Amino acid sequence: MPQLARLFFYEALASLALMCGIIAYKGKRTNAAEIVLKGLKKLEYRGYDSWGVAVRSNHTKQISIYKRTGKIGELNLKNIKLPVGNLAMAHSRWATHGGVTQKNAHPHASCGNRIVVIHNGIIENFLALKKELQKKGHKFISETDTEVAAHLIEEYLKGLRVEGRGLRVQKLKEAVQKALKRMEGRSAFLVMSTDCDAIVAARRGSPLIIGKGQDGEYFIASDIPAFLQYTNRVMYLDDNEMVVLDGGHEFYNVSDGKSVKKRIVEIHWKPEQAEKGRFPHFMIKEIMEQKETIHRAINQEEKLIMRVADSINKAFGTYLVGCGTAGKVCMAASYLFSKIAKKHINVEFGSEFPNFHHFIKNRSLLIAVSQSGETADTLEAMEVARKKGAKLMTIVNVEGSSMDRMADLAIHIKAGPEKAVASTKATTSQLAILTLLAYACAGKLNEGRKVLVEAASQINDMLNPRYEKYISMLARKIKHVESMYVIGRGMNFPMALESAIKLQEVSYIHAEGFAGGELKHGPIALISQGTPCIVLVANDETRSDVISNAIEIKARGGFIIGVAPQREEVFDYWIRVPDVGNASPIVNIIPVQLLAYQLAVLRKNNPDMPRNLAKSVTVK
Repeated sequence: MPQLARLFFYEALASLALMCGIIAYKGKRTNAAEIVLKGLKKLEYRGYDSWGVAVRSNHTKQISIYKRTGKIGELNLKNIKLPVGNLAMAHSRWATHGGVTQKNAHPHASCGNRIVVIHNGIIENFLALKKELQKKGHKFISETDTEVAAHLIEEYLKGLRVEGRGLRVQKLKEAVQKALKRMEGRSAFLVMSTDCDAIVAARRGSPLIIGKGQDGEYFIASDIPAFLQYTNRVMYLDDNEMVVLDGGHEFYNVSDGKSVKKRIVEIHWKPEQAEKGRFPHFMIKEIMEQKETIHRAINQEEKLIMRVADSINKAFGTYLVGCGTAGKVCMAASYLFSKIAKKHINVEFGSEFPNFHHFIKNRSLLIAVSQSGETADTLEAMEVARKKGAKLMTIVNVEGSSMDRMADLAIHIKAGPEKAVASTKATTSQLAILTLLAYACAGKLNEGRKVLVEAASQINDMLNPRYEKYISMLARKIKHVESMYVIGRGMNFPMALESAIKLQEVSYIHAEGFAGGELKHGPIALISQGTPCIVLVANDETRSDVISNAIEIKARGGFIIGVAPQREEVFDYWIRVPDVGNASPIVNIIPVQLLAYQLAVLRKNNPDMPRNLAKSVTVK
C-alpha cells in the first residue's frame, strides 16, 4: 500500500479507535498473572478482539508474554505456562492498527524482550518513528503502532547497563519520558522492563487509574471495576503525567520531569455493583436498577444544584455538549429548559463543538454530559471552551474522571458502574439531573423534585416481570424485521433518536428516529406494509400531533407501537407508561431499552458487548 494511502487508512482507523482494557499489578502476591487476568475479565464489557498478559519472573527476572485472539473465556491458568511473579500487566485489544492476529495482540516487546509495553490509543506519528527505528536495526514483528513504543524506549536505554536497583528504575523512567515526548496522539502506556521490578505508566488522553492497596500493593487500570475487589482507594493520572510504581508511588510531569503530588480518593462503589448477580446480562441488570438510580441522581445537595442553576442563569450563552446517547440527552434537555425555565440552551455534539468556538466568550458556560467522563470529543470541547475563558461544568457518573477533574463544577449522577455498552441507567439519571436544573433555573426546585420523585416511584412499579414479559411478546413479533422507525415530538423527539440508537446498538436492526412533523418531508416514503414504527407519546401539547403522524404511517401499512400513558385507537401494540408530565422523556425511553434488550437476546446477540462498539471512545 503506498505510504499516502496508508496514512489515510490509519487516520480512518483512528477515528474508530475504541477503549481497550488495561490492568496491572505490583505487590507482594506472587500470583500476579492470575490477578491481572481476572481483572481483565472484569473489563470485557469494553469490547475487544484479542488479549494478552506479561509477567516478570521472580526467579529469572525475565518477562514472559502470553497472548491470544478471541475472548478470554473460562481461562485455566494451569494450561498456560506463566512464571510465578509479583509484577504483571494485561491488555484487551480492539484492533485499529493491524488486523486481529496473535502477533498484533498486546503486550508488545522490544528486541530481546527488554522492554514490554501495553497501550490504549493511537500513536499518530508511528510510521515515521518506525522507519527511523528500522534504520537503527530494530526488527518489528507486528503491524501495530504500539510496538514502536517498546523499541523507542529501548533505543533510549541502549548502552545503559547500570548497577543499583534505584538507578535502574530512574533510567527506565527517563527513557519512557523521552519516548513520550516523541510520540503524538491520545494514549495511555504501561511499561515493564527486565532491568527492574517496577512499572512505569503514562497518560495523554486515555484514562489510567492507580489503586493503592495494603502493604505496598498497587494496581493500574483503565477502569475501577478491574481492581475494586482489592481496594477502593485510588489516584488519577492527569494528562501529560506519568507514575513510577516501585514499592511506593511517584508521579511526574512528562514535560519537565517535576514531581507531582496526588491525593488518594475513596470510591464509594461496592464490588457487587460491578457484577451481574442474578441477571443473565449487565444490560438488563442496569435497566432494572433504574428503580433506584433516578432517586440517587436527584438526591443532590441543594446548594450545588442552585449554584449550577445560578451559573446557567448568569452565563453569556450556555452550551450542552455530549456524544452519542449523552448528545441525545442534551437535546432533550434543551426542550426542558425552553419549556420549564424559558431559557435557550445551545446543544452540540462533542465532535462538532470546535466548529462553534467562535461564539464562546469568557462569560459562557459549557456543560459536558458523559457517563465515563473520558469521551475524547467531549474532552476536546471542554479544552476549546477553557481556552476561550468559559466556565466548565460536567454531569458525569465516574467520580475523579478527566471531565470531573477538569470542570469548575461537577454533578455526579451516582448510578454506580455501568458496564453494558448500551447506556441505560446513566441516560435516565442524566435526564433527571438536567430536568432538576431546568426547574431550579426557573426558581421551582421543589416542584422539580416532586415531579421526579413521582416519576421514579412509578418506574419502580413499571419495571416488573409482567411488564418485561409483555415487551418480550412484542420482540418475538418483530424480531425478523429489517428496518423500524421511531417518532416523537417536542422533548420526545430526541428520545426517538435515542431509541433508534438503542435498537441499532444491540439488536442490529436498522432503526431511525424522526421528528413526527418531518415525516411528510421524506421519511414516510420508507414505510411499507408491516413496517414497525414506535410512537413516543407524552400527555402534553404534542400529543394530538404525534397521534396524527401515527395515523399517517398506519394508512401506509405501518405497524404502530405506541409508548404512551393511554391507549389510542391507532396503536397496534400499546406499551403503557405512566403520565409524569415533564419527566416523560425518562419513562418513555425505558420500554425501548427493554425492547432492544429482548430483541438482542432473541437474535442471539450479546447485548453487553455489541459488535464494533466499546463502552468509551477515548480517541478521536
